[in-house]
Amino acid sequence: MFTGIVQGIAQVAAITDKEGLRSFTLAFPQGFCEDLEIGASVACDGVCLTVTALKGDHEADFDVMLQSLNLTALGQLGVGGRLNVERAAKEGAEIGGHPLSGHVDFMARVESIRRPANNHVIRIAVPAPWMRYIFAKGYIAVNGASLTVAEAGRHADGSGWFEVWLIPETLRMTTFADKGEGAPLHIEIERQTQVMVDTVRDAVAEKIGALMPALKLFAQERGLDLDLGAD
Repeated sequence: MFTGIVQGIAQVAAITDKEGLRSFTLAFPQGFCEDLEIGASVACDGVCLTVTALKGDHEADFDVMLQSLNLTALGQLGVGGRLNVERAAKEGAEIGGHPLSGHVDFMARVESIRRPANNHVIRIAVPAPWMRYIFAKGYIAVNGASLTVAEAGRHADGSGWFEVWLIPETLRMTTFADKGEGAPLHIEIERQTQVMVDTVRDAVAEKIGALMPALKLFAQERGLDLDLGAD
């Protein structure tokens, strides 16, 4: 488990391609690797990776299988690329953000950036059907960082957007200052919200039953999304 509080920025020191996977050597900030062991979990831009080798006091290797390379932005990393990193939480650790599994739910993209005084606002475009789990003032993990959704908007097709406001300290401790429009982002939704939404949707779909086709037609005529997951 992770807390969503980024502990530093790692840099890709080397990449080695092997059959079916890619091995990354990551260079970490001073002190990050203290007591780090082979087999330990590290969240790298929100993706839980396992230490496969230790190299000195500040470098470690991680193997990423082909499926993960295809489903995340890790396959786009080159030498010198930077990632948000967090070590797995220890028992009794303070949860400064919210509990994360390190399993990316979907990829999103930076839609736009605004820079009001002393703030950095990122609007993130979300594909369907994931907007159903994102609400203003709720938690969300973006590239491994626990953030609060400031605003959110939904489109009729189930897609949408949300905004996060970042203070200078967050920009200093993460890679978000590097991200421009169109940049890919790893998103992990808050799990309790997902369970609640899915439970309500299933209950409503079960109760409505035979009325669903007529209700969907009614919603479509008015440009509304009434996909309750009944199928």
